Amino acid sequence: MSEKREIEEIFSKSLRAGRRTYFFDVRSTRAGDYYMTITESKRDFNEDGTPYYKKHKIYLYKEDFKNFKDNLDEVTNYIFEQKGEEIISNSENKLEKTKEKASSSDFTEVNLDEIDTTEES
Repeated sequence: MSEKREIEEIFSKSLRAGRRTYFFDVRSTRAGDYYMTITESKRDFNEDGTPYYKKHKIYLYKEDFKNFKDNLDEVTNYIFEQKGEEIISNSENKLEKTKEKASSSDFTEVNLDEIDTTEES
């Protein structure tokens, strides 16, 4: 019978980002070296409304850290240079919601010229 080896977490950080949470965990290999797991956890709902979490995990080993970081820096710098640091999608969503509210049928258009303001006696 084989025993499942318990994976010890050496160090952990988390980042809450809206409906997502990112976990950065340091773990140990069988040889005693360290590696990192990056987990994205996103809350979602079943058809019956009960919540569950979708998880995606990346295993990143020390020999790849430098190239991974260099590429991540290059891509994030490119995005910031091209589009700035403002979150465009949030601004657009708020603008669209404002437009939807303004054009919704919640309001009744009234022509003030058609209102009879003479008093009846």
